Amino acid sequence: MFSKILIANRGEIAVRIIRACKEMGVATVAVYSEADRNAMHVGLADESYCIGPALLKYSYLNMGAILTVAVASGAQAIHPGYGLLSENPKFAALCEQCGINFIGPSSDTIAKMGDKNQARVTMKNAGVPVIPGSELIKDAAQAKEEAKKIGYPVMLKARSGGGGRGIRIVKSEDEMESAFLTAAAEARSAFGDGEVYIEKYLSPVKHIEVQFICDKHGNVVCLGERECSVQRKNQKIIEESPSPFVTPKIRNALYEATRTAAKTVGYTGVGTIEFLFDKDKNFYFMEMNTRLQVEHPVTEMVTGIDLVKWQIRAAAGIKLDFNEKNTPVRGHAIECRINAEDPLDNFKPSCGKVELLLIPGGPWVRFDTAIYQGYEIPPFYDSMIGKLIVYAKTREEAIRKMRAALCELVVEGVHTNIDLHLNILSDPEFESGAYTTDFLSRKDYL
Repeated sequence: MFSKILIANRGEIAVRIIRACKEMGVATVAVYSEADRNAMHVGLADESYCIGPALLKYSYLNMGAILTVAVASGAQAIHPGYGLLSENPKFAALCEQCGINFIGPSSDTIAKMGDKNQARVTMKNAGVPVIPGSELIKDAAQAKEEAKKIGYPVMLKARSGGGGRGIRIVKSEDEMESAFLTAAAEARSAFGDGEVYIEKYLSPVKHIEVQFICDKHGNVVCLGERECSVQRKNQKIIEESPSPFVTPKIRNALYEATRTAAKTVGYTGVGTIEFLFDKDKNFYFMEMNTRLQVEHPVTEMVTGIDLVKWQIRAAAGIKLDFNEKNTPVRGHAIECRINAEDPLDNFKPSCGKVELLLIPGGPWVRFDTAIYQGYEIPPFYDSMIGKLIVYAKTREEAIRKMRAALCELVVEGVHTNIDLHLNILSDPEFESGAYTTDFLSRKDYL
């Protein structure tokens, strides 16, 4: 087991990892930007080092600075969290070259799955169902030709990155040239890679993902599915496990596809396969996330497995001591992403001082956050300030528990999306479990 780990991240996920390490008796090293000098993760870690100015490219994306701190501090491993460098194959490869364990899959696996077009081809060749689509598109003319073969509407998708960027829905040939240029430009700006490909646009769809973990001894364990269909602009807002849509038969098929995918790429560590379901209940591979997911706590709640600890253990070569038979999914968990933004002003990010913070309590209520009363939310980073997670025996009880917890949660000094979550949880369509990814776009309370 590692004796010291550097956390190459910030915010609530850095805090989450530090807490797991403390419970395991592992020393921690935090890195931070000048804007995060007073951040919670800085004070919680055993050692903390400033690595640059506020902007991401000079701090949390500064590979050289992070690796310099890792070597100088004697860290044996780096945990990348999610976002930032967590799915950067170059960073993983540099860790390997420096003799530092990257807590995640190999750089080759990250590169293969990070290239969404290559991932799609790899899964297709492995027999995992994929959405009808094209190879990489070189220009708008070729895009039009491929779209004719596939049939409109189609979706232009960036080969790299995520977070809904570099994606455009194209309903007709007249829209293609403009959509191609803007999708490619956005992808180039966000990820440094303007390559895009085309997939058939499926709507309405369910967005369901399977959590899995692989050790270095050939074991693959699936830990239930998560329903992620409440989205705004391709960004998840609420996640729950298990999905109210998935039957035991569907779950078995998803598990089989997930195991095939993981074994095909020689995966190690924690990962997620995202699937789309069409109206006829056919499912298709969407992408593989080669990292810890934001929504991992709902899986922890229904399985009792600490994913962060086991992610670290798997990277250290420890064999999994559980399987799907002795780790069944029990009860129901829901997660709401709490963002500092104003839903009444086109979701404009909100920054400033947290004047008052009241965190809900009670059995099976969890709030993962890095904010505290008096904390100054900086304007440079993602707007998510916390994740509220609840667990109950049934979905109906979990919904009621989440409503109660949201009513208790108070964050004064900045705008938040708490009221939006309450609206969603009270919507009959959400309560029925029949909602799809277009759910929020059809609602007048946005």
